[in-house]
Parts: sequence; structure tokens; C-alpha cells
Amino acid sequence: MLNNPMPSIRLSIGGLAHDSWDGWSVESDLLTPADAFELELHTKNALRLPEVIKEGAPCSLTLDGDRVLTGQIDEFEHDISRRGIAMRINGRDNAAPLVDCSAPFVSMREASLAQILEQVVKPLGAYQVEIRADKAKTRRLVQVEPGQTAWEALLQVSEANGLWPWVEPDGRLIIGGPDYTAPPVGTLVLREDGVGNNVERLSVRRSIANRYSQITVLGQHGQYDNDGLDTKRAHLRSVIQDETLARRGIFRPKVVIDSSSENQDMATTRARKLLADSRLEGFEIRAIVKGHRADSGRVWAPGQRVVVRSEPHGLNDTYFLMSRTLRLSRGEGEITELRLREDKMWVLDGNKLKKHKSKTNADAAFIQMIRGA
Repeated sequence: MLNNPMPSIRLSIGGLAHDSWDGWSVESDLLTPADAFELELHTKNALRLPEVIKEGAPCSLTLDGDRVLTGQIDEFEHDISRRGIAMRINGRDNAAPLVDCSAPFVSMREASLAQILEQVVKPLGAYQVEIRADKAKTRRLVQVEPGQTAWEALLQVSEANGLWPWVEPDGRLIIGGPDYTAPPVGTLVLREDGVGNNVERLSVRRSIANRYSQITVLGQHGQYDNDGLDTKRAHLRSVIQDETLARRGIFRPKVVIDSSSENQDMATTRARKLLADSRLEGFEIRAIVKGHRADSGRVWAPGQRVVVRSEPHGLNDTYFLMSRTLRLSRGEGEITELRLREDKMWVLDGNKLKKHKSKTNADAAFIQMIRGA
């Protein structure tokens, strides 16, 4: 390997490793399944691809010793011309088979989270699954339709129980919610006098589209006549308000009928989630910073909490890092693109776990290894 003074991303595959790249990027977004990466190498020397580089081959990426992705190679391109030789490798994390493949059965009625893990996830590979939720919060059942992908089925049952699935850099499949008790990993500063500024770019987007001041969830609703009147009163009704919009005198109501809500707690949980999603859609911070690590020394990663102090934007609060892209290019050098949302708004009913240092989380409801057949 060459000694590279720039931050080194190392691709490990089939017992071999390479860390001298002309450009690379590693994306990670909690709202997008299967985090992606791209590596580029240009040379004038003869370059023969190792036999281990094949589409579908398992691999891992580390940034100066810290694992940032575990997954597979999706495609590679080997280009030879008079100008030289170029190689480009693209891949995704361990969620890729779940995103690409259909659930390995025709349909399931009233499937639980445990059943989907066993009958949908298990046939598509070996996954270490960690569920970060109270068992009482994983009882809601869903119906899986023919043609759904494995990830769609997993996402459906996770959302029904107020949870969310994602894959950690070490390859674990997590189903739960973020740790909102974790301390912020760093502070982004943008002062008008320029003193102490540490961001290359900072933009704030605010929107009223798909934002609601009040959400009402009706469960086990009755029938409606020609005049739109309910001939049978809804058995369940939960109303949640956005106090921020209410204080501004904005009234934007939305009514959702959810016949699968079997009790008041289910209806309230659904209403809280819909309102939280509404607030998440209405606010976003985008920042570009130099380097790939936060003030704490940790590699930037979704799920972290970040303090943003921007005088021009009037911001001085803690926000939630929803996605980030680590990047190295000839033009921009080493940068990280961050996208932040309102703190403590995403996955409200996930288990609030204490921060853990080891790969095994003692506070998780249970950890199980699901192995392929």
C-alpha cells in the first residue's frame, strides 16, 4: 500500500485490501435503505483486477481504522484507454439484498415482527439483528402483499410498531429508534464576524407543505352515507396538535383513518408519528464541513446529535443528524456533507437506550443471529 497523507478509505474484500484512491464517497441516510459507496482509481500503469473483485462479493470499508460500511460490491468498471487505466467500484451495505429481492413467499396475513425476521430476512442472508424496543411495542401485526420487497415488508412492520430499520457500519440490522440521550458530538459555528467559523456552507430550508397543525386518527371507523356522515361513531379517536403552528395561528388539520388501530394507545402512537413526520418535513439544515470527523473525533454518522450556532440563520440549538456523505475529490479535497433535522422528532416511540461502547448492547430487548438457510 502507498503512504497517503490524505484520509484513507480502505476497501477490504476476499482477504485483500486497497486504500489508495483518487476519489471516493460513502453515503449514509437513515431514511434511505442500503447506504451506498463509490471508489475511483486512475493510473497509467498496468492494472489487472484481482479475482476477488466480483459483483455481489462481500466487502467492508474503513476510514483510518474506523468501520464505515459493511456490504457488497454492486458493480465495477475497468476502463483501459490511451490516457491510462481507470477503475470504478460501486456498492451498498448489507441492506442491499433486502431492498432488491421480493419477500420469499406469496403473502402473509397478520404477520408479526418476529415472523417477518424469520420468514423474510432469514432466507436472504446472515444478519445479526438487534431490536431496540420494549417487547410490548412489537406486537402490532401487518399484512404482507405479494410482490413486496423484503425491505418493504420489514419497514411496514417496523413502522406499525413505531420503530425503524437501518444497518449499522459493522453490518448489524437495527430495528428501533435513536438514542436521544447521547451527548452532541460537535458544534457547527457560523458567526457574522467570521470568528470561529467551522463550516464551508450552511443552508436552512423551511416549508409549510405537508405540515399540519393538528392530526386526528380515527380507528375502527364505521360506514359513511351519501352525505359523508358517519352512520356509526368511530370507536377510537386521537388528536395531536403541533403547538409551534398553533402559536402562530396557523390551522392546517388532517384526518387519517386507521382501522388497524385496536386501542387508544395505538391510535395515539400513530397520530404522534404522523405529526412528527410532518415537522421533520418542514425543516432541514444542510452543511458542508472540512474533514470527516466531528469535534469528538468520531466519524460523522447518522444518528448523532449536533449543536448548530448560526447567527445569520438565528440558530442556537441541538439538531439530529439524519444523513451524511463522506467525500474525497481532487477539486474539493476531504469534506463531509451533513443533513440535520429537528431533534427528538424522528421515531418517537423507539426505546431510549443508554450509549454503549461495545458491539453488544446489554440494554436491547434481545439480540439474535438470523442465519441463512
